Order: sequence, then structure tokens, then C-alpha cells
Amino acid sequence: MIVVTDLRSGTIFEENGNLLQVLSYEHIKMGRGSANIKVKVKNVRTGATVDKSFINGAKVNNVQVFKKDLQYLYKDNDGAYFMNPATFEQVDIPLKIIGSDTYFLKEGESYNISFLGNEALSLNLPPKMVFEVSETAPGVKGNSATNVFKEAELENGLKVKVPLFIKIGDKVRIDTRTAAYTEKATS
Repeated sequence: MIVVTDLRSGTIFEENGNLLQVLSYEHIKMGRGSANIKVKVKNVRTGATVDKSFINGAKVNNVQVFKKDLQYLYKDNDGAYFMNPATFEQVDIPLKIIGSDTYFLKEGESYNISFLGNEALSLNLPPKMVFEVSETAPGVKGNSATNVFKEAELENGLKVKVPLFIKIGDKVRIDTRTAAYTEKATS
């Protein structure tokens, strides 16, 4: 058992037979009452997100999860395929577990994946990744009085807002949690 005040983003716990992963955590202290803990969780098996509220001191079932670094190979309609570089064993992960994070998969890159026994639970992305801009409109000179953004399509198909000075072929750093531009990457 784990006390709900010990829950943090990324923690996986069990409640009513469901495996839930914490997406966000908020500790709310009332004036005279006891504190409440509000968490946004994702059902690991179905992908559904739910907001939950716990009273201070409540406990949930802890799940022993282990993590492996696996190399991404490819994806198809059924799932994404990864390989353990040490044993060359291949693991397929259903796309519903990965969700919209498929945009951040690059062939040959190593990713951290959480497992419960032999079942893959979640893909843990690095906080920021670098991608090349494949398509964007040219920036107009003199259009820089304020922070102006334009849309750009990255090599992975993701569309993000970037500053005017970004050109086709530039490498940009993207925050994988928000899918937003953070900075121009230096090669």
C-alpha cells in the first residue's frame, strides 16, 4: 500500500482492479478541513483519463513496475515494435497504450518502457526531443515586432507553432509533454 500523498506524476497504482498512471497531482488544503489530493490518472490498459480525489491519509495499492530501455524498430496498424539491444528479443506494444506519443517515436532511438511482468504498461518519453522541420512558410522580413509564430510540420508529421526565423531543414527541440516548440536545436 502507498499513501496518496506519495503519488507523483508517472506513478502507477491499482484501484478496483484497474492499473492507473498519475498524469498530474495536486495537494489542496482547505481552510479548516482536512487536505484533499486531486490526481488526474490514465487507465493504463484502456487509455481513458479520469480525475480522482482522495482524502489526506488514504492509501492505494502499490504496483511493482520495472523499466527497460528498448530500441524502437517500426510501427504498423497493430502496434509499435521495440527490440532489447542486449538479447535482440522483440516486444510489440499496442498503439492504444502509446496513444498520441507515436509522434515522438524515431527509428533506432532508445526508449524507456514500464512493464508489469511481461505486459508493457507505458512508454516513458524523454522530456524534450529534437526533430527536423520538413515544411513551413517562409518568414516575412519586418514581421518581428512581437512574438509571432507560424505553423510548421516536423519530420514525424506533428504540427507545431514555431517562431518566424525557423526555416525548412532547421532542427527544433519539442517538449514531449505538451507537444510544443521550446527552442531551436544546435546540430
